[in-house]
Amino acid sequence: MDNKQIATFIKKRRKQLSLTQIELATLSNISTRKLSDIETANGATTIDILNKVCDILGVEIDLNIKSSNKLHD
Repeated sequence: MDNKQIATFIKKRRKQLSLTQIELATLSNISTRKLSDIETANGATTIDILNKVCDILGVEIDLNIKSSNKLHD
């Protein structure tokens, strides 16, 4: 998932739960401005903040980190 897909998913899930941005931001202990930035894929955020938001939304973040190069000692 890229940033735009994550943004769209979070906004859609928030609306499914009938939460306003203010409510979700308050429950997640983040600013409404930060939540707005997340929902519009505007700027960067941390995994910790995404985890807080997703926890309230009842979803999990699944990060698959892959390397195309083998690491050598």
